[in-house]
Amino acid sequence: MSHASQSADLNQSIARFMDVQMFIAILMICGIGMIMLTSTTIDMAARLHADEFFYVKKQLVFLLLGLSTIFVVSRIRLGVWERLGPSLLMLAIICLILVLLPGLGRTVNGSTRWLLIGPIGLQVSEFAKVAMIIYLAGYVVRHGTNVQTKLVTFLSPMLVLGLIITLLMLEPDFGSAIVFVLIMFGMLFLSGVRMLPLITCISTVLSMMAILAITSPYRMQRIIAFMDPWADPQASGYQLTQALIAVGNGGIFGVGIGESVQKLFHLPEAHNDFIFAVLAEETGLIGVAILLMSFFIFIWRCFDLGNKARLQNMTFAQNIAYGCGIWFGLQTVISLCVNMGMLPTKGLSLPFISVGGSNLLASCIAIGLLVRVYSEVTQQSVSKVRKRTML
Repeated sequence: MSHASQSADLNQSIARFMDVQMFIAILMICGIGMIMLTSTTIDMAARLHADEFFYVKKQLVFLLLGLSTIFVVSRIRLGVWERLGPSLLMLAIICLILVLLPGLGRTVNGSTRWLLIGPIGLQVSEFAKVAMIIYLAGYVVRHGTNVQTKLVTFLSPMLVLGLIITLLMLEPDFGSAIVFVLIMFGMLFLSGVRMLPLITCISTVLSMMAILAITSPYRMQRIIAFMDPWADPQASGYQLTQALIAVGNGGIFGVGIGESVQKLFHLPEAHNDFIFAVLAEETGLIGVAILLMSFFIFIWRCFDLGNKARLQNMTFAQNIAYGCGIWFGLQTVISLCVNMGMLPTKGLSLPFISVGGSNLLASCIAIGLLVRVYSEVTQQSVSKVRKRTML
């Protein structure tokens, strides 16, 4: 068998399971993520745990759990997920409340974002994003054109959003709160909601969040540091200036995998919030371009899948695909902008790249949903073709 025919057979096998281009893009992103995880944590792991691959092993365990999650989620019909939407969102809200209770939440760097379940700490906000997407996708289906025409129906999800944002601000997790607002705005906009009430509500929420940011001393300090990080490069502007130095050091081809200087002595959270800066330093413009192209293809395929579902009149599937595309697109853009000094520090992880089991597992749940959407859209399309052929 020739190499070309083997490749064709492999593509056909993958195409029965999920979108081939999406699969390749995710494979590329995850591969880059594991390489950068190893590079950024090997010295820290040796120093803190006497095991150079401590974080790599931990992430691999979550990756295996994530693959299992994709399989399980993709086996459940979309109709079941649609019915579970309100219950999942309620569970997410309860968990966000539990995070704030003493003894149940874990505080890291001044933020209480992790719910302790035995030895494992789960960042609930990551899973709440998936729950919000499922709930809102089903809400639009259940209420149809009423979401576009009746103010009460339109405002109901806004009240839910307000509750979630309040809980996130108490942690505090300002970055995730902004992502929630923009996900809801994007999904409702693509669902055909009228622009005037949508912009009015979203503007009101963002204005309130801006007031909270300005009146909060530590958030205001971040904004000042963002405006001029070089004014105080050893204190408030330290993270951003070190990230910019790392990005600048990379040049076109980078200093080489594992050769970053900033990650060793200067850049805090090099394995998490600022992992992109290390990637830019070690792989240069070439590595950055490969990563950005992979993310672009992945997010583009999400929206293309949503459009295919729309053409099949599969509204819930359409909203799930659009919601996942908006989420991954937003979080990726915000994370990259923070690393390059285009936005204030938000504490958001880069999907599939930053170290963290919660981010990876939540992302894998979304991938499982996308796989299911692809499966049902493909089945619907094949069924229609067969019916036309029989006629």
